[in-house]
Amino acid sequence: MHDRAVAYFRELQDRISAELARLDGGEFREDSWERPGGGGGRSRVLENGAVIEKGGVNFSEVFGELSPEFAKQMPGDGLTFTATGVSLVIHPQSPLIPTVHANFRYLTHGSKAWFGGGADLTPYYPRKEDVVHFHKTWKHVCDLHPIADYATMKTACDEYFFLKHRNEPRGVGGIFFDYRDGTEATFDFVRACGDAFLAAYVPIVARGIGLPYTAEQRLFQEYRRGRYVEFNLVYDRGTTFGLKTDGRVESILMSLPPLVRYVYDYHPPAGSPEAQLTEYWLKPNDWAAMDG
Repeated sequence: MHDRAVAYFRELQDRISAELARLDGGEFREDSWERPGGGGGRSRVLENGAVIEKGGVNFSEVFGELSPEFAKQMPGDGLTFTATGVSLVIHPQSPLIPTVHANFRYLTHGSKAWFGGGADLTPYYPRKEDVVHFHKTWKHVCDLHPIADYATMKTACDEYFFLKHRNEPRGVGGIFFDYRDGTEATFDFVRACGDAFLAAYVPIVARGIGLPYTAEQRLFQEYRRGRYVEFNLVYDRGTTFGLKTDGRVESILMSLPPLVRYVYDYHPPAGSPEAQLTEYWLKPNDWAAMDG
């Protein structure tokens, strides 16, 4: 299963990075790297493109031994582990195009093997058709696989991508799953999710390309990107796993946006689109049941 997952994730990285490069008109820079304790990966980053301000699509396959302390925090036994997967984050130039994150992975720790993954959307000026489309895409994938329940995975996403210190979600969610047994049925579902990513996100980007935006909207985007930084550095399991297993720091922190603005005690004007983001959009809703 590990070798098959490696082959699939490599191909998925190729397919996603090629389509995003076509959409942007730019090129991804590729860095191949080796991990001192075993394994390595391919990091692909596109910066300052026509559409993508900073985006990364990473593949990794690492193995070796965990520290005894970290091993106790993971399912399984012993110290030996393997991990492979694709992780991506796209930060568009336009504040009218949402940031997106997706990750699909396969891990083993001693006698335990599991899949995890998901995808979530972080808009700054949300459009209902985009949010509904994103969720309907993932619900459709889940509905085709008996092992996957969309409602459960959507709730898990809402709960995971949540900034406890802000009492605020990072975005409008998607799906999230982890510690799913490494069975053939789970692998089928993971592949269906990976295959669906472009269908979930590319139409949203296409609708936003060329839409005019103001300097004030751009400043708000930079301010809200701060929430992304906070989540990834404080709560994200992938960041923690990468750093605690001596992964490549540049690749691990690829997820951070290029420009971020922190404004002391900022409160948007009442009734403004900026205020509506947290007052309406960043609330759990059954988006997939809505008409886009």
